[in-house]
This record gives sequence, structure tokens and C-alpha cells, in this order.
Amino acid sequence: MTLDDPVRDAIPAELRRRAEAGDLRVSDEGEAAVRVKGRIALDEFVMAVIGALAGGP
Repeated sequence: MTLDDPVRDAIPAELRRRAEAGDLRVSDEGEAAVRVKGRIALDEFVMAVIGALAGGP
């Protein structure tokens, strides 16, 4: 496992979580891509991804 792996997993997971909450529309575009429609507040998004990497909720 490299440093890239947890980050690569955390970002799509957070996007899907936000899609379930109704904030975004996310669809898979193959193994290494997703299509996102909606607004992403970058500060909140970055903090959520960092929290996921640190083992937070």
C-alpha cells in the first residue's frame, strides 16, 4: 500500500457520501474516474477527506 491508496479511496467515498445526502450527483466512470455534478465547498471537502485519512467518522 502506498500513500496514494488511502487518498484515492477517501476522495470518492466522501463524494458518494455527499451524493447520498443530496448535495451532489456522482456517477462512476470506470475504475479511476467519477463524474460529479454540483457544488463542492473545498474547505469542508478537504477537512472531511483529511478526517477520513486520520480515522475520523
